[in-house]
Amino acid sequence: MVCDRLRSARAVLPPALRAVLGLIAVLAALVVVVLGVLYAGHSEPGRVDRWIFAPTADSVRPPWRRVALVLDFLGEPAGSALVVGAVVTGCLLLRRPRAAVFVVAGVGVTVGTATLLKSLVGRTIHGAGNLSYPSGHTAFFTSLALVVALPATGRLGVGRVARTLLVLAAALVAGAAMGWAEVALGAHYPTDVLGGWCTALAVVPVTAWLVDRTADRLVDRTSDQTADRTVDRTADAGRRERR
Repeated sequence: MVCDRLRSARAVLPPALRAVLGLIAVLAALVVVVLGVLYAGHSEPGRVDRWIFAPTADSVRPPWRRVALVLDFLGEPAGSALVVGAVVTGCLLLRRPRAAVFVVAGVGVTVGTATLLKSLVGRTIHGAGNLSYPSGHTAFFTSLALVVALPATGRLGVGRVARTLLVLAAALVAGAAMGWAEVALGAHYPTDVLGGWCTALAVVPVTAWLVDRTADRLVDRTSDQTADRTVDRTADAGRRERR
């Protein structure tokens, strides 16, 4: 019972959220696949894209253009490295090494998945060399929000529904902010943004479960080895006393 409580306290994926986030991950993965099939090999905005917003080079003007450029920078390699480094440092200062590993793994696997999907789908924007689906910037920023929100909500004294809403709200705000910036700057179609958002929702919960499972196994193995050493030392002490 005590061990179960300790595991729940350390978990980056709160046990109460595993079922609902697992279902959301499956649905998100389906959206990613469907959109990927629909827009595979395309180089023009689809009907949904034109209905929502037609991206152009001057879709947004100052001062909002500066905001969009800042958000876009946070999704670039240099900007994302700074943000991830800051979050990992915060986790280590709070003595949450598992959360630090989760931040790196969750963001890394999400961005890697988005990059692989871009090559597989082959959708382009503004030229053949600009692969667009799904939006890697949106996938990154959404995954960053999720890897921060999941462990944080696990430490809050609120119910499962409230935790789920907080996690989804964080993902929605982050995805919407970065998605707006990418579409406004003409870097992605709206459906690219949706695909990037869903990529993060599909990947991060699975990554969190794998991190928890691996970490729990390592803890159990270490505990067993410590217990074995204690038994051996006790036995040795008993033999010395009998001598």
